[in-house]
Amino acid sequence: MSTPIYLDYQATTPVDPAVLEAMLPYFGERFGNSASRGHAFGWAADEAVGVARKQIAELIGASPKEIIFTSGSTEAINLAMKGAAAMYGSKGRHIVTTMVEHKAVLDTAKHLEQDGFEVTFVEPDSSGRVSAQAIAAALREDTILVAVMWANNEVGTLNPIREIGALCHERGVLFFTDATQAVGKVPVDVLADGVDLLCLSAHKLYGPKGSGCLYVRRRNPRVRLVAQIDGGGHERGMRSGTLNVPGIVGLGKACELCATQLNGESARLLELRERFEGQLLGTLDFTHLNGHPVERIPGCSNISFQYVEGESLIMGIKDIAVSSGSACTSASLEPSHVLRAMGVSDELAQCSIRFGFGRFTTTAEVDSAAAQVKEAVTRLRELSPLYEMALEGVDLSKVQWQADH
Repeated sequence: MSTPIYLDYQATTPVDPAVLEAMLPYFGERFGNSASRGHAFGWAADEAVGVARKQIAELIGASPKEIIFTSGSTEAINLAMKGAAAMYGSKGRHIVTTMVEHKAVLDTAKHLEQDGFEVTFVEPDSSGRVSAQAIAAALREDTILVAVMWANNEVGTLNPIREIGALCHERGVLFFTDATQAVGKVPVDVLADGVDLLCLSAHKLYGPKGSGCLYVRRRNPRVRLVAQIDGGGHERGMRSGTLNVPGIVGLGKACELCATQLNGESARLLELRERFEGQLLGTLDFTHLNGHPVERIPGCSNISFQYVEGESLIMGIKDIAVSSGSACTSASLEPSHVLRAMGVSDELAQCSIRFGFGRFTTTAEVDSAAAQVKEAVTRLRELSPLYEMALEGVDLSKVQWQADH
């Protein structure tokens, strides 16, 4: 069995060889616990963790002391939202987020609703973008936290983070952004962008799975969180538990690589994305791009192929690894909540595929994938009477109404 072409970089990325090389010693001779302060093994581990904090902080414009290590973005999201709600709940019980957030944010928000907080879910525009004006309209006197993702994991749309950050600081509201899909792909500067809390995950930027962090602002304002894991008081008392030193070293090295390669890599991925979309949107009828045409991370392309069921298309291009949505909701048969919130019909949402390009994607792979997708879409549409009717100009809305009634 041949290895498929990997075009699912929003789900996870392969570990960069340089990252793996940096990690390996910490599985072997440098195995110490970074909390062991009395001997050389612990000192070596602690020094490596310190280097990683600096590498991560430099990528996002933070101070190393503002980096709190976690097992990934999901844990960081829980710590940010639940920790802030517990700390500032006496000031207000209202939280603002959006309808297109990752399930980790949405499910955490629903948990907080059960704890007595009121959450406003702001609707995006048709490109999946949430404006600062829409956030402003949702703010109240008792709002304590705004949570808006930097880049959407399904369609790649970028939100106006700097505008939203400025708005939140003007209103005295904490601003948290899930930047899991943005860090390493677009410029991030937590100070200039007015971010108070930010999460990222190593496996989205060529590091290992199981390693991530939360940025927590230390001044103007100083953000305080109630810990969600007790025991030992690690990470400034915000996240207890023995640190995953190899994973943290890998996260740090991955961030260092992203910092040096960001501009060139982003330009290359944008070129690959445009090449891919040109071969599909420019030649196949009844295809639709989901997401903002410009304000989008460079390596993400979400396309609806009308009159083709998405899962059938995935099976028809078995030599290409792609996704019909978020990896965290892939077991669900429900249409994407992101596409629904954007106003995409259930029918069209079920016809949508996400293609993700990354550091190791080649031009030859892009061309081969585009050719395979075109062949599969054409073949599957030949089996669809609705497609034939659409070509003949039949009003399919009336056909659907008659079928429903």
